[in-house]
Amino acid sequence: MDMLIFEVGVAIALITLTGLISARLRFSVIPFYILVGMAVGPHAPQFGIVDLRFIESSSFIEFMGRLGILFLLFYLGLEFSVSRLLKSGKAILTGGIFYVGLNFVSGLLLGWFMNLPLQETMVVCGIMTSSSTAIVAKVLVDLKRTANPETEIIMGMIMFDDLFIAIHISILTGLVLSGATSLGSVLLVSLSALLFIVLFLIIGRKSIKYIDKALNIKSSELFLLTIMTLLFLVAGFSETLHVAEAIGALMIGLVLGESRHVSRIEQQIMPFKDFFGALFFFSFGLTIEPSSLGGAVGMTLIAVVLTILSNFGAGMIAGKMAGVSNKASLNVGFTLVSRGEFSIIMANIGKAGGLMASIQSFAVLYVLILAVLGPILTKESPRLYARFERFRNREKRKETG
Repeated sequence: MDMLIFEVGVAIALITLTGLISARLRFSVIPFYILVGMAVGPHAPQFGIVDLRFIESSSFIEFMGRLGILFLLFYLGLEFSVSRLLKSGKAILTGGIFYVGLNFVSGLLLGWFMNLPLQETMVVCGIMTSSSTAIVAKVLVDLKRTANPETEIIMGMIMFDDLFIAIHISILTGLVLSGATSLGSVLLVSLSALLFIVLFLIIGRKSIKYIDKALNIKSSELFLLTIMTLLFLVAGFSETLHVAEAIGALMIGLVLGESRHVSRIEQQIMPFKDFFGALFFFSFGLTIEPSSLGGAVGMTLIAVVLTILSNFGAGMIAGKMAGVSNKASLNVGFTLVSRGEFSIIMANIGKAGGLMASIQSFAVLYVLILAVLGPILTKESPRLYARFERFRNREKRKETG
């Protein structure tokens, strides 16, 4: 008996229930989606026709998860756009370089300490450098901090991080997925990918007026079909050039972010982003065997400490350069602690390239811990700063007294 549709329905029901619980708890839904995916799968029981192993539907759910990546990155491109990136150049450069640099070096240190091969180390660097845009944006809105003076610094740093991750994914694709073996061939594939990205963005930006004319479509159905055509063709073609399909989706999003139709595109794409994005996190959890996570605990705890310290340092440096208070600087660093969608994309690249299975386990624990800890640190940053000030003043009085 074909149970594919019913199994997918059960998966969606689990995701929906998880989302409702997360909303009630007023917490980021990403770790909940991953956890419910881990709770079911091959090791789960079967209750009559309700088969929580998802044997028939696992490959289909995985494919819908891939679509989730495309819609997440496409929507991100729409939100930022090339002109917005250029206008925010100062905010991007000041904090972004320190943020990416400190977190990337932390990944290199962890790879060296754990004696990981080069490819695995580069994946770990990507996982540890990838702040979650989705969680950060949600936390800023929920805590009503969008008007704070440090928010521009936060968004500039995260935009720089997103740009860096786009480049890093293209390099990882050449290193891990292209089959290139020598350093020269890896560099050639990576440079070709970067050249394609740059040329695509330049040509796309110059062609936007023609794209706008083509998108003057009254029919909502035909308008959506046209956008979907652009998204899937660009993402698919990118993959043939060893540029990850997710980066292809990001690029066409950045181009269409310049369009006068951008509001209409966002409105049409939002439901797909939310639906398939939830399936992306659920499908990632499905691939994880909970019993395999124990071996990654030590590596994960070291990575979490390194990330918090790196973010603290990057936030304080960026805040000082931007002229905001130490309190605001601490908020900058802690707001960016959360990890999520991009870290999982990095882990999936490692899986597709046949790298060590422990990288997947590490990514799961790392994302789960920081997706929970990040919003807490952000919310409590004023209190943490007040305690730090009281401690420092007390120490000063001891020295003078």
